[in-house]
Amino acid sequence: MAPMSADWFRLAPTERLERLEARFQGHAFSPHRHDTYAIGITLEGVQSFHYRRSHRHSLPGTVIVLHPDELHDGHAGCPGGFLYRMLYVKPALMQAMLKGRPLPFLTGGLSTDARLVRTVRTLLLDMDHAPGALEETDGLFDLTMALAENSDAGPMKGRHALDHLAAERARQYLDDNLLHGATLETLEMITGRERWSLSRDFRALYGTSPYRYLTLRRLDDTKHRIAGGASLTDAALTSGFADQSHMSRAFKRAYGVTPARWRALTTAPR
Repeated sequence: MAPMSADWFRLAPTERLERLEARFQGHAFSPHRHDTYAIGITLEGVQSFHYRRSHRHSLPGTVIVLHPDELHDGHAGCPGGFLYRMLYVKPALMQAMLKGRPLPFLTGGLSTDARLVRTVRTLLLDMDHAPGALEETDGLFDLTMALAENSDAGPMKGRHALDHLAAERARQYLDDNLLHGATLETLEMITGRERWSLSRDFRALYGTSPYRYLTLRRLDDTKHRIAGGASLTDAALTSGFADQSHMSRAFKRAYGVTPARWRALTTAPR
């Protein structure tokens, strides 16, 4: 592939798993954290990032696995920049296979495990078409099992019994009340689970706190509206944010770029 000077990324058609392909020459993303897994593969160049107090470097063929809610950034590790593909997986999708176990955790954030590499490549192979429902489900199952096989001892793993049913009720309530929001008191009432135990279980099962989960789902809605041509102000207000500045601050903390920069990258020539 011929070298390209402009930064860009494109979103692939999908049903449930957000997928993207991107190229960056230098700085890519400021430090940020989101409540999905970021799982991808470097295709060209050196993909460098700070993660868990270390500076990591991914070479072509290496899989990157960033755990939900872990701070990270992104930049080129060589003069020629880097090309990569990434998918973002909501922990709730994995819980159907994990059945209430804590989320898999790969401490180093990098892997060359053959099964994991093969599974990620398969999910990211066709960026022009959305996978069929069965194909996507099979791929998600293979990915979850490969992650579980490679999991280290991670945050909160094995320290207490988890109430998956209560946490799932809370998650569904948050999904259904994006505009109105919720309090821990409300979640305690609808789940019958003491609020601090519920919050602890929610973090272990879904990778972040109930408040962060609600904010990220609002940002998901914001991204779709911006991609559909909505103004930043309209996207913010219709997604449940108080105003555009509130949304923009949350957007950069979650994705490492401003909403305007994100829109520009998706429309940049490739």
